[in-house]
Amino acid sequence: MRAWGGVTAAAAFAMVACSPPGTDALTTSEQAVTERLGMIQAAVTDWSDATTLADARAAAERARNLVVGPDNELYGDGDGDGVMGGEAERGLLPGQTEEPGIAAAADSHECAVADVLGGSWEDPASRWDEALAVYDVWTPGNNTMPRLASHPQRIVGWATLALAADDLDKAHDYAGHAQIHVDVSVRAISDCG
Repeated sequence: MRAWGGVTAAAAFAMVACSPPGTDALTTSEQAVTERLGMIQAAVTDWSDATTLADARAAAERARNLVVGPDNELYGDGDGDGVMGGEAERGLLPGQTEEPGIAAAADSHECAVADVLGGSWEDPASRWDEALAVYDVWTPGNNTMPRLASHPQRIVGWATLALAADDLDKAHDYAGHAQIHVDVSVRAISDCG
């Protein structure tokens, strides 16, 4: 698990979950985002640590499904193994047809808006259309992911690439990129105030 400033993502989750009443404790919606980010972190860690391409793909599928939720065309058995990982009633982000995502409830938190949501989701279909277009034109020589303001949408992009990867080294490389965006998303909730 990666660390920043000596604090791992798991430790950050534990710190904010144990904040005493009356301090800068997270709101219920921010706690829900933090819990989901913990699940996404676990999937990215499994993806990074996978010893087979099939295991890496399964973990990438889990991470992607936890971000997108069932109201998204990317949700489902992305690796085609007959088992869907990362089942969720709602995604971290809003769905394509306006199903609210978990992070949408934290829209009063300026860092969640900036880094997790990546701005307004008034038109979720266009936000996902933009993301799908970015994923479609990505190449090793043309990293289009920075075009997306939402770091979880970038996680989805790296997971999508891992699901299409033809070797484990590529899948691991994509997991490293996804980890960066998990870290940014966690910091947006735990460190901004």
